[in-house]
Amino acid sequence: MTGAGLEEANGPQVCLDDVHAVIANWNGGEDNLTCLASLVAAGLAEENIIFVDNGSTDGSLERVQAVHPGLRLIKNGENRGFGEAANQGAGLALELGAREVFFVNNDVELLPGALVALVDELRREAQLGIVGPRILWRSDPKRLWCAGGMLTWRQNLSTLLGFNQADGPAWRARRKVDYVAGCAMLVERRVFDQVGFFDATYFAYTEDVDLCMRARWQGFDVICLGEVAVLHESSSSTGGGYNPRRKYMMGLNSVRFLKNHGNASHWLRFLFFDVASLPLIMAVGVFQGRLGATLAKALGILDGLRGRSITAERIRPGGGPFW
Repeated sequence: MTGAGLEEANGPQVCLDDVHAVIANWNGGEDNLTCLASLVAAGLAEENIIFVDNGSTDGSLERVQAVHPGLRLIKNGENRGFGEAANQGAGLALELGAREVFFVNNDVELLPGALVALVDELRREAQLGIVGPRILWRSDPKRLWCAGGMLTWRQNLSTLLGFNQADGPAWRARRKVDYVAGCAMLVERRVFDQVGFFDATYFAYTEDVDLCMRARWQGFDVICLGEVAVLHESSSSTGGGYNPRRKYMMGLNSVRFLKNHGNASHWLRFLFFDVASLPLIMAVGVFQGRLGATLAKALGILDGLRGRSITAERIRPGGGPFW
């Protein structure tokens, strides 16, 4: 062993030597340090953490290097998007012999015992390929951000289970889901071998749904282990929440996902429940201050239908008409 941990007290005894975490950073600020501290506290050695920087200009990379000099770093000169950065990190992790790869957003803080429990769960069943925790709002840990997600083929194509609901026993259960959020996703090595990596053409958002769907097609189970939790806050690097840049990417990637995986019924549901409802949402958005975000989503859907892709230039401040 290299000291990576046999934790937790009163919990499973799990060696983390073969687990590697991957963090993709683009101007993530001080959130990186909170996330990294929680990974180290969970028993993960610094050399098992791969930090991929996408050309940050806010000094966050330099701050991380100063506080955690033992990390493995990948430095990109530009913003390559979450998918490609995560794939770079995962590729290095597999080269280093990783048995599992833990994708974690830099706005996530692990609660005690979460990582060990996820690893223990993943190693128990041969059919299990991807597992994630229930996710609580960092600003209000009594509220749920999600306990996995399910495809609906309606608005945004999917729904986060339990979103904004009060946390409680009902959500602290183990359940099969269509996908777990990419902000805290533990993936078994065999998934990469048989399914591949994230589809980097999504750039950001929806690539987690896509990977989980492809994994399920290959016979892997995807589980939300609700008995353990992490804290999460929408990333400031992409604006988070209901903002024009994020809604543009969600709109475009919904169309990309449909082109990759949808059938006629899925397209009809999306067009009826999402596209046809946009005029009403725009009218309401005038009074809620969300008109720009709704228009940005409509533009994203249109660009998706045109076959356009998300690029760093497109989503930079001033790169679009609504942000």
